Amino acid sequence: MRILKWLRTIAAGGILSLSLVPYALAQGVVGKPQPWEMGMQRSFSPIKDRIIELHDLVLAIITVITLFVAALLVWVMVRYNSKRNPTPSQTSHNTVLEIAWTVVPVLILVIIAIPSFRLIYYQDRTPNPDMTIKVTGHQWYWTYSYPDQGNFDVDSHYIDDADLKPGQLRLLAVDSPMVIPVGKKVRILTTSTDVIHSFFVPSFGVQRYAIPGRTIETWLEADKIGTFYGECNQICGQNHSRMPIEIHAVSERDFKAWAAQEKKAAASASVAQPAKLAAR
Repeated sequence: MRILKWLRTIAAGGILSLSLVPYALAQGVVGKPQPWEMGMQRSFSPIKDRIIELHDLVLAIITVITLFVAALLVWVMVRYNSKRNPTPSQTSHNTVLEIAWTVVPVLILVIIAIPSFRLIYYQDRTPNPDMTIKVTGHQWYWTYSYPDQGNFDVDSHYIDDADLKPGQLRLLAVDSPMVIPVGKKVRILTTSTDVIHSFFVPSFGVQRYAIPGRTIETWLEADKIGTFYGECNQICGQNHSRMPIEIHAVSERDFKAWAAQEKKAAASASVAQPAKLAAR
């Protein structure tokens, strides 16, 4: 509420800059880590939904295996202890058991592998994306390029502790977030200008390395309006921890208005730059 009151005050004064527009647009849910959180972050995308489904499947299989092995250990300790078996068995092998403990683990791995491969291919790319954003990692900030929305760039830097405004999260808030339309498939192309970075947004289930000289594809889709946070999760130098990701999912109408403003600002900057050089 304090953020909304602050924004209304600025807007009433007529000094709302373009860099603050995403904060006004981003409302709704917030995808971020929670205090004492033990599980995965809540899902806000179809990719994360499938990741959670695979996680639950593997967890169920692991639980059954653990309980089965624990029961076997207890049974062996009770049934084959030295008091009940003063003369140890001389059995050297059992063909049926050896076949079983080879075939059963293979079948379990196949059961796990099939949905794993399906998930890998699902999150790799999506047919007919609605838009494309190129994500470029730098030491230590991100650049988001919108080639099919007017071909403009947005540089995203973390906000220093001393400059945080009420409601902004330490080490997660940025000055210029990525803005996407809710419910649209967004193709993400990652690369880097210096070292290896990693574009990671847990609530979307998206993680891709940004490697110099390479362009790697993935995609995301926000199913709710809101703000979603991530971080570079590849150690990339001194300020690795100062490289957060903030994504605002807004309505299609608000996204088009934001993109038009950013395109206009980029055009004005490109016109002003030659004038400054000529004046020198």
